[in-house]
Amino acid sequence: MSFELTKELIKQVTSLIQQKNDVAILAILEDEHYADIAELLDELNFDNSTYIIKLLDSDKTSDVLMELDEDIREKILKNLSAKEIAEELEELDTDDAADMIAELPEERQESVISHIEDEEHVKDIVELLTYDENSAGGLMAKELVKVNENWNVTQCVREMRTQAENVTRVHSIYVVDNDDKLKGRLSLKDLLVTSTKTHISEVYIPKVDAVNVNDKAEDVALIMQKYDLEAIPVVDDENHLLGRITIDDIVDVIKEEAEKDYQLAAGITEDVEADDTILEHTRARLPWLFLGLIGGVGAAAIMGGFEEMIEKHAILFFFTPLIAAMAGNVGVQSSAIIVQGLANNDLKGSISNRLLKEFSLSIVNGLILSILLFVFTWFLYDNIKTSSAISISLLAVIIMAGFIGTFIPLFLDKRGIDPAIATGPFITTSNDIFGILIYFMIAKMIIGI
Repeated sequence: MSFELTKELIKQVTSLIQQKNDVAILAILEDEHYADIAELLDELNFDNSTYIIKLLDSDKTSDVLMELDEDIREKILKNLSAKEIAEELEELDTDDAADMIAELPEERQESVISHIEDEEHVKDIVELLTYDENSAGGLMAKELVKVNENWNVTQCVREMRTQAENVTRVHSIYVVDNDDKLKGRLSLKDLLVTSTKTHISEVYIPKVDAVNVNDKAEDVALIMQKYDLEAIPVVDDENHLLGRITIDDIVDVIKEEAEKDYQLAAGITEDVEADDTILEHTRARLPWLFLGLIGGVGAAAIMGGFEEMIEKHAILFFFTPLIAAMAGNVGVQSSAIIVQGLANNDLKGSISNRLLKEFSLSIVNGLILSILLFVFTWFLYDNIKTSSAISISLLAVIIMAGFIGTFIPLFLDKRGIDPAIATGPFITTSNDIFGILIYFMIAKMIIGI
């Protein structure tokens, strides 16, 4: 039966904690997955969450801590001694251990590291802390299974058994030379059917995908997605095998990038969460809201320049929101498609071809919508000049918005700026201003003052 977090379970665990009934708590949580326990702890208050962390064995709580919300984990770690944190880190793979210790203040990092008994584990963690967190080095774990090309099958199997004890899941067997340079990978099937005296150099597969330790995390994600890899080795500039990145780490990267792009598209400039302070949310939202304010003032100023025409033809004023809304909607649609294509690395062809395609699409959609609007306004107001001005303006605005929505993300990407920033208020505001300007200029040419 799948785990289900209910109010009754939360109430029961809370009551048992108050009674300090450790036996009953352990009985409830003993067979539960660490992710389910983390879900429960997220719903408990800080003191109760800390109580359970200290109650469970380190081999389970270490995984639970990694699943917790960062803010809750940070609070719990503050309440644990350096030795207790070290015990948790010893149970984690090096990449997760490095991530957790990186969240601690520098003075605590040194204290915690000094309490880790496994010197090799400490060495690996310290090495991982030197890499940028958004690079392949920052994602990789040191735990892997590697064999030397000069070993025979018997020696290879013996060494693999020893190494596998420290690896949670064996995705691949990597082959290196005497200088620890990556040569290829080993098929388990070939290993099983080959004579025990055969050297690995005779059976390994030389073709193996790998990433450089300094590659960006997003680039690693694209490679693993393209080739459907569960794990990928990480090498340095001399091709020395340093570690491996597994699919669970890449899922986290994709999730974080999606959240970042979604917030940028919504006009939030910093990475914030629902529980962050009012000041943090204000700092993240205010820049784009200020841009929207400038856009609104600009649109009002443009309309002010056509005040005389609006007074004589008030009907034009009533269709202003429609023109602005269509400009914003078309621009966001166009930019969203481009940003998605850039993110997935599947945007093909030149910029001119992409703009031509969007131009053609805008004409088709614009003509259909403009004809419908022309029929509606003519039937309603029985004024062919006014109907023509409004419908032709709509067509022009849709074409303009499609062009801007396509060009801006491509331009930002060429300049090394995250194109996701173009899909939100930036596109909407710019299209509102240009849309209203085009609307009244066309209306003035057709209707006159």
